[in-house]
Amino acid sequence: MRHISLASIFLAFTLMLAACGGGGTDVVESGTYTGTIDELNPEETEIYVETEDGQRLELYFTDTTTLTQGGQTVPFSTLQTGQQVQVEVEKTGQRLDPISVEILQ
Repeated sequence: MRHISLASIFLAFTLMLAACGGGGTDVVESGTYTGTIDELNPEETEIYVETEDGQRLELYFTDTTTLTQGGQTVPFSTLQTGQQVQVEVEKTGQRLDPISVEILQ
């Protein structure tokens, strides 16, 4: 009976991780990276970018993050999954702060 309970707890935990994305993101060094937006969360002004070298970056926009396309500032609503972007990030502990995001397409 105890094994069933542990199995149920493990299953519930696994499902919860899957629903939350499982945390499958990478923390990289400060710098500039090119990649593709693979997920957007407009409510949190958050994007996930899959870099050219296969890393997945989780980026929460700050009040100072700039977003541009063709040299012009654009609103967050311009972003779409599948767009190629160049991001400049600053590593702060285990968090990445986006300094700038440029839409390349």
